[in-house]
Amino acid sequence: MSTAYIVDALRTAGGKREGALKDWHPVSLGAAALDALVERTDLDPAAIDDVIVGCVSQIGEQSFHVGRNMVLASSLPDSVPAVTIDRQCGSSQQSIHFAAQAVMSGTQDLVVAAGVESMTRVPMGTPIILPMQAGIGKGPWPQAILDRYGVTEFTQFRGAEMMAKKYGLSRDELDRFALDSHRKAAAATKAGAFDAEIVPLAVNGVEHRIDEGIRFDASLEGLAGLKTLTADGAITAGNASQICDGASAVLVAGERAIRDHGLRPLARIDNLTVTAGDPVIMLDEPIRATRVALERSGRSIGDIDLYEVNEAFASVPLAWLQQSNADPSKLNVHGGAIALGHPLGASGAKLMATLIHALHRNRKRFGLQTMCEGGGIANVTIIEALR
Repeated sequence: MSTAYIVDALRTAGGKREGALKDWHPVSLGAAALDALVERTDLDPAAIDDVIVGCVSQIGEQSFHVGRNMVLASSLPDSVPAVTIDRQCGSSQQSIHFAAQAVMSGTQDLVVAAGVESMTRVPMGTPIILPMQAGIGKGPWPQAILDRYGVTEFTQFRGAEMMAKKYGLSRDELDRFALDSHRKAAAATKAGAFDAEIVPLAVNGVEHRIDEGIRFDASLEGLAGLKTLTADGAITAGNASQICDGASAVLVAGERAIRDHGLRPLARIDNLTVTAGDPVIMLDEPIRATRVALERSGRSIGDIDLYEVNEAFASVPLAWLQQSNADPSKLNVHGGAIALGHPLGASGAKLMATLIHALHRNRKRFGLQTMCEGGGIANVTIIEALR
């Protein structure tokens, strides 16, 4: 079985809802990431075997095969195929997994894993809300599923509150974690830690290269003043991920492609894991998935130098830390989605870009990335940085 390598990984800087990227069509946004990846690796784009694109809200401007449209809008020739996939928030992390599996099997040599989501132009929940408003169907869950789990719908917000209660996490703990996310992201931005991973985009004649969601003046008092989503809950808009527009792309290559194209990989893929569990609490599956991934890789949590655990809600990484006995100083060292934003389908490859470049910047070896995903699914990817 061939080894899969990551040659480069990049992302756009996040745009807030109705922010800097509001006028960028999501297809153009994704195409910009593809173009930057080809330019940075000095690769003949015709050599790419496939493009696998993660996107969650596949409706409107993100419908009719957004992945293929990204290729057609980019500098890649139309001979390069593409596919669009949806594993909810882990969509583009799964894109990386599928790309790596294609390379490891020897069926393909060069595969781009990418993701895109314009949450301004295609708001979260649109694929459910619009058809129901038009009188088309009654939603994605038949009564048999709702009866099986004793709910009227599945929501990540309920899952986040359930996580906080299950693991004994207080509102103050969640807010303090959120504050740390902003502070780490602000420090990373000022230190240029994101420069190697961000693709600058032209917005009104100015380069957009700084994540808009970072609150450089964030305070615990400000976070504490926000209303909770439920009367007796702990989750607020301040300790949850931000709505975000963005795109990301990762070039995955096999040993033959590395040799034939003279590529210099940044990392080796060490382990690919996906698991699933309870769809009601939904968000705690990264805990079990991490245990499975470490067992399969023959490593312990202490062997991992940096972790990227998506900050969908502060309760998720805090519960993950508690249950994995991981070192908090290694977690999301440059901040996470609470500060940087969570562009749904783009977040998996986005986090991979941040993880790889953080490993190189800090001269570390092993990194682990995991995401909570709708339906109670979680992906885990372990990589080894190469010098």
